[in-house]
Amino acid sequence: MTDRWEAAAEAQIRTAQERGEFDNLPGMGKPLPGRNTPYDESWWIKSFLEREALPTDLLLPTPLQLRRRIERIPDEVRDLPTEQAVRAHVGDLNAQVLAWLRNPTGPRVVVRPANADEVVRQWRAARDRSRAETGPAPQTPRSRRGWWRTWGRRTGPG
Repeated sequence: MTDRWEAAAEAQIRTAQERGEFDNLPGMGKPLPGRNTPYDESWWIKSFLEREALPTDLLLPTPLQLRRRIERIPDEVRDLPTEQAVRAHVGDLNAQVLAWLRNPTGPRVVVRPANADEVVRQWRAARDRSRAETGPAPQTPRSRRGWWRTWGRRTGPG
């Protein structure tokens, strides 16, 4: 019975070739990707991450993800507008670290909460450096309208 199926499939392929349905297919004449590379058991995960443009950090265990985020704090808070926003960002990350410390999973890796005061100090220093490089912020000219209002309200003797 399998011989019949194989023969029918081969006949359909042959007739499709004769009709030219396999001509001008994308990738025709090009080598197969990964042909000369050694076999990798996780090829499908790597191709999925590449195709979907996902960060490879998703494959890391939780403690290593947290350590990587702690290392990246200065870059993440650089553009935040206020000290309060910086402290909130560090507080959220520290809450995740404490949640992991209460119920650790994955490899035993030392993960400590970030020091919010130190992060704020680094944030201020980076902000001051960027202001020094770009120069002082332009001052908007004061409106003369306010002067006239003040002057016009004065009533009474001298």
